[in-house]
Amino acid sequence: MKTLEKISEGFGKYMAVIVLAVAALSLLVPSSVLWIQTAWVNYLLMIVMFGMGLTLSIKDFVMIFTRPRDILLGCAAQFVIMPALAFGLSRIFRLDSALTAGVVLVGTCPGGTASNVITYFSKGDVALSVGMTSVNTLLAPILTPAITYFLLRTTVTVDIVGMFLSIVKVILVPIGLGFIMNKLFQEWTQKLVKVLPMVSTVAICMIVAAVVSHNAEKIYTSGIVILAVVVLHNGLGYLCGFGIGKIGKMCPEKIKAFSIEVGMQNSGLATSLAGTAFPQLAMATVPGAIFSVWHNISGAILAGIFRKWKPQDQKKPAEE
Repeated sequence: MKTLEKISEGFGKYMAVIVLAVAALSLLVPSSVLWIQTAWVNYLLMIVMFGMGLTLSIKDFVMIFTRPRDILLGCAAQFVIMPALAFGLSRIFRLDSALTAGVVLVGTCPGGTASNVITYFSKGDVALSVGMTSVNTLLAPILTPAITYFLLRTTVTVDIVGMFLSIVKVILVPIGLGFIMNKLFQEWTQKLVKVLPMVSTVAICMIVAAVVSHNAEKIYTSGIVILAVVVLHNGLGYLCGFGIGKIGKMCPEKIKAFSIEVGMQNSGLATSLAGTAFPQLAMATVPGAIFSVWHNISGAILAGIFRKWKPQDQKKPAEE
């Protein structure tokens, strides 16, 4: 078990590199991973969400009521800023209906578990990050379909009910089962949690491989444009989250959590929903897959920058 834990720790530490390598392989040699079917995406995401549920406890939800201002502000930022940026960038770059649907879905999805990990590496407020991720995820079945419909209603047909049911099945049910198992079998789940980074990384890599390999030819024709939109969407999300924290006069730990939580999305869910809600638009799954690769890279870079940023009262002793 010790060996497995060390391997899992390595997967978590080098997740960005691993995901990038898998994405490159899937794009350059798609035949090597074509055996991973796009139909598996939902099940792979359910595994990741089940793992998230295993890490949640009652105290994570109690924190919501003790810090309602921070949580509500984070929720508003998540479901206003990222959808608005997604829609705006889609218009600026004149994306077609399929890519617009995919980019908007990334924007309307909640933050994912990756944001909690990056916040931890950044020495940010992990409790706040987990609280925002939990609340935003619970609100996603209602807000994600509603906002997506509002932004895309004149562009494509949006199946609100289908999206709602898909989010409940892929997100809420696995998280709920994981939460219950953690409550009933805490001693066992605490051991299991130590290998979650490896399991989650493998699942995310398989999602990326499935989507990229099956759409490799189409990515070659419009890959630069999609990458530009994804990088801007992610980067502007970090910047807006940071700005809100500064305007709200938050401490550095909170600002880090806000910036990361707003900028990083549950892009795996966006990929899953794109395949379910827009089966006729094959390219709609691509923005989510590329975002999955990019935000892990940018998150690792941002964590390195944020780790060096410490409150003034922590700097004084060292200076003296």
